[in-house]
Amino acid sequence: MELISSAERNQLFESYERVAFHLELRDDYSVPDEDGPFESWLRGDPVDYSYLEPWLELMKQATGGGKTVRRVRIVTEPHTPYIQWEHITTTLNAEAGEDIRWLPRHLVPESMTFPLDGNDWWLFDERLLAVGHFDSEGRVLGSEIIERPGVVGECVRLRDMLWNIAIPHAEYKP
Repeated sequence: MELISSAERNQLFESYERVAFHLELRDDYSVPDEDGPFESWLRGDPVDYSYLEPWLELMKQATGGGKTVRRVRIVTEPHTPYIQWEHITTTLNAEAGEDIRWLPRHLVPESMTFPLDGNDWWLFDERLLAVGHFDSEGRVLGSEIIERPGVVGECVRLRDMLWNIAIPHAEYKP
């Protein structure tokens, strides 16, 4: 399996035409850029969110150009400390134009199954998937590009179902 870097995956935001959608299934993300800010937050210290600026600029460019960026975050309740922190920082993502919804894991229909071994994925324009892969400690290894119509179609169907039952960020009260 060939993986692309996060930077290469982010280049997909420059070439998609209409809708990018991210499904997040993990209760913790060990992203190196977030280690310091997350630790500061845990200690109750002021947090420097400047590490987010490149992402937020990318989102502003995409959504400012008329494109849509959506996410559904499926989370366990009660939340892990990471998800508590992520909920707070989501305001920054929303201000940059992302539309984010939350779905408590216990509200996921029992009959629902997640393709791609339960990995997170980005879906671009209902034609291309960037599937996230992680090591045993939760660190991002990279993304696998998948364009097989059957797999993409299953993810489109799942996206639509989840979007309809997930709770908009402004309404989700952990």
